[in-house]
Amino acid sequence: MQIQVLGPLSADVNGVSIVPTAGKPRQVLALLSFYPGRVVPVPTLMEEIWGSNMPQSAMTTLQTYILQLRRRLGTAMGPDTPGSAKDVLATRHGGYLLQVPPECVDVHRYEQLVAAGQASFEEGDDERAAARFRDALAVWEGTALVDVSTGPILEIEVLRLEESRLVTVERRIDADLRLGRHTELIAELTDLIARHPQHEGLHSQAMVALYRSGRQATALDVYRRLRLRLVEELGVEPSPQLQRLHQAMLTVDPALDVVCGPRRGSTFNLYAA
Repeated sequence: MQIQVLGPLSADVNGVSIVPTAGKPRQVLALLSFYPGRVVPVPTLMEEIWGSNMPQSAMTTLQTYILQLRRRLGTAMGPDTPGSAKDVLATRHGGYLLQVPPECVDVHRYEQLVAAGQASFEEGDDERAAARFRDALAVWEGTALVDVSTGPILEIEVLRLEESRLVTVERRIDADLRLGRHTELIAELTDLIARHPQHEGLHSQAMVALYRSGRQATALDVYRRLRLRLVEELGVEPSPQLQRLHQAMLTVDPALDVVCGPRRGSTFNLYAA
């Protein structure tokens, strides 16, 4: 079985999709897919499907959804496959579990690659870190569970993954900046700060990329526009490290031109206290 949640929900067995068309069974399959080999308690499944408006028939209806999924599994597995659909989508005391190896789910592959990239990043192997982070980001096929109507449990998982994705993008850009790829990053960072207009980390990276590409005035304008937005919308000034980065650019601090300094931190913390 191969399962994808980093994009549209996809689950194939022997090349045959087992994803139901109805919304609530799709939620059940998606939630079970996040925890391969682990029991998902019945109350958790019910909360995901119905939230606080649980019908009296909730248990019976949930069992019907499980039965529908097992039927699709059985059809895809075929008569010659060892085991049965009940072995793959198993009933356990108090819940259900999807009995598949974690590596069958794209989230597991993504998180493994991120961990490998982070390890290389902390060791100072920027080339390898950037490559692993790129591989991790390539696992994504769009917004997580973009075609699933998510309830409270899946919504938390989707938010967690989208935040992880953005952090991974930041770390990959950090590695690329230390490798001297500032000019190649400008277009990407311009798009990112437009999508995340209050994100100081991405703005600091855009400022550094522009500054190192000989565009000091544009880098300073990025700071000016961010500061104006933060003051007008939130009533706060930029963080101290971003203010110090801005000051360093005004004074043409030579440290800004050091692509690979001794510290293995983020671009955002170049001027941390």
